[in-house]
Amino acid sequence: MSSTTGTRGESVTPANPAFDTVADTADVTALLERGRALSAPVLRAAVGRLAPPMDTVAAYHFGWIDAEGQPSDGDGGKAVRPALALLSAEAAGAPAEAGVPGAVAVELVHNFSLLHDDLMDGDEQRRHRDTVWKVHGPAQAILVGDALFALAYDLLLELGTVEAGRAARRLTTATRKLIDGQAQDISYEHRERVTVEECLEMEGNKTGALLACAVSIGAVLGGADDRTADTLEAYGYHLGLAFQAVDDLLGIWGDPEATGKQTWSDLRQRKKSLPVVAALAAGGEASDRLGELLAADAKSNDFDSFSEEEFAARAALIEEAGGREWTAQEARRQHAIAIEALHAVDMPHRVREQLTELADFVVVRKR
Repeated sequence: MSSTTGTRGESVTPANPAFDTVADTADVTALLERGRALSAPVLRAAVGRLAPPMDTVAAYHFGWIDAEGQPSDGDGGKAVRPALALLSAEAAGAPAEAGVPGAVAVELVHNFSLLHDDLMDGDEQRRHRDTVWKVHGPAQAILVGDALFALAYDLLLELGTVEAGRAARRLTTATRKLIDGQAQDISYEHRERVTVEECLEMEGNKTGALLACAVSIGAVLGGADDRTADTLEAYGYHLGLAFQAVDDLLGIWGDPEATGKQTWSDLRQRKKSLPVVAALAAGGEASDRLGELLAADAKSNDFDSFSEEEFAARAALIEEAGGREWTAQEARRQHAIAIEALHAVDMPHRVREQLTELADFVVVRKR
């Protein structure tokens, strides 16, 4: 597969040739900090409503306490979704604060998925420390994830407004798609071949749907009509695909110091991520050899004992077949589609600039 060809044969061009210098880091950092500052008190209060020991387990997951229950300043994530929800409200002409319940609800659903994903994927590390299931056990990871899911809807519906009901409906749709995407992801691990189109559909469900909800839910709470919310969702959906494409690159070639995960993380889990499926679809010697190795891996009884060199060899074949470059190009293509969607919404110029800067930040993350 050519690195300049899209999934349907269309030409792919970078959204910006100088992509590594396009993001205004200071401005994006301020947006993320605002999202975190406005949503954190509401998020902490919501978690505080959980019955023990779930409140403590959730606090550990969010990085507020350590494994011994002592206060901690652990990494709670980048807060991209809360930042988007607040900008969403402003895009509809409402104050950022109108989007806070939506920001927290989306963050609760996102973390519900992380708790379950870590357990299902067997991930022992998240954000540079042990995952909840490793510290508190699988049962607590499941229960706390379920509790965060329920809290998200409580937070919206207790507002008691028509807009809150509309927002909850959008969050429900996004959550169903997220779960569909996770189910697809797991099933693909056991298949010898997955098409690029199937992979994009899975990633659109698993990542795009919730980001799409984040960037529309604040607007809905701020009184936006469905057309405005739907258009903002289109921006968020394609931004989610760009985000996941970059995540797929990090899942194979990311620096463990930056990602908080093992080297070759996605290869260890046999994930059919975009670089892998693109490389397998490319044809040629490297693609064929990769296919043979992955087919043998699926039947191997000692896969868990593979050496670093064996995973490195598979990563090298993916890159040689063009999977790495194709995925980087796809991230740029999805980014361009997301930015184009913003032009269909009448919003303050500064809000459009900030949504563009956040999109740039997502796609230029270290890879």
